[in-house]
Amino acid sequence: MAIRDEQNERIAATVITGFLGSGKTTLLNALLSHPGMSNTAVLINEFGEIGLDHLLVREISEDVVLLNSGCICCSVRGDLINGLRDLFLKRTRGEIAAFERVIIETTGLADPAPILHTLMTDPLLTNKFRLDSVVSTVDGIYGNKQLDDHAESVKQAAVADRILITKADLAAGDDLETLEKRLHSLNPAAPRYRVHLGDIAPDKLFNAGLYNPETKSLDVQKWLRDEAYGDDRDAGHNHSDEHEHEHHHEHSHDVNRHDDHISSFCLTFDEPLHWDAFVTWAEIFTQMRGENLLRIKGVLNIAGEDKPVAIHAVQHIFHAPATLPAWPSDDHRSKLVFITRDLGPDVIRQSLLQLNAAAIETQGQNTPKSN
Repeated sequence: MAIRDEQNERIAATVITGFLGSGKTTLLNALLSHPGMSNTAVLINEFGEIGLDHLLVREISEDVVLLNSGCICCSVRGDLINGLRDLFLKRTRGEIAAFERVIIETTGLADPAPILHTLMTDPLLTNKFRLDSVVSTVDGIYGNKQLDDHAESVKQAAVADRILITKADLAAGDDLETLEKRLHSLNPAAPRYRVHLGDIAPDKLFNAGLYNPETKSLDVQKWLRDEAYGDDRDAGHNHSDEHEHEHHHEHSHDVNRHDDHISSFCLTFDEPLHWDAFVTWAEIFTQMRGENLLRIKGVLNIAGEDKPVAIHAVQHIFHAPATLPAWPSDDHRSKLVFITRDLGPDVIRQSLLQLNAAAIETQGQNTPKSN
């Protein structure tokens, strides 16, 4: 599934997020010490007056751009855009090295969603940069309490493509096992790694996006990872332990456990979906329940089209859909992977089916059915 050269040339962007003290800067310093990371630009946020983190990063990488004080995810989105644009212009003019990747580090209290929105919607950025991966660090010692007490910590893990459990060597075994299970329930498709002082091979964290730079092709199966959700033929009613856990969370919320509000599931549709029906569904849900749609990935079989369409959304923002060159396998079913808050699979599945049925009735076609 090779794609056009201009798409191949877009610069990979990785977002590193994680709660306060979970080891983001330690990870960043360790990553930048790898020889293969020499062509990396870094955007970090100045949080507080001292800015000690900046000194640590600056010693390793000269291509560092410091954003203004405040949260990178809310008050300085404009600075993020300007910082990335400035980096690219300096790269184009030869004023800095032709970096191949940019890493954006958030503050510990940050909601990563606005950063992802920016990377997905700003016209210049989408032409020059591509969102490659979201990496979340979770404290192996305090992670369970942070998931209990802080919604930001839950969201940082829920939207991640890769989850790193730090300080695992210092954590109690039972607490660590509980943390692993909670992270798996939150985000089944994200590989989890235990790390010590940020020591992990960079290739385990990157190339998580739809585009695979090694093969210069679109790797749909690696990106979607729908198999991580098990048998989705009756999503939301599967009786595995994992889905029982999710079903319980949906109906019995514990105010002291923020992750009890999160569900992860995959919906599969046997028959083609009508594009107008899907767009209508997306508009309704993003307007009314956008805050509850933490992340959506999907590959759609659109009625009347031979090629699949990839969709990606973070809360109320949908990335521009991409028509793929070909199906990755003989399985041509539509698959949608969701991570939601206080929003179960049934209402999503039924609303989409109803809109699709209306479109089919209008065009006199057969009604599709969900697995």
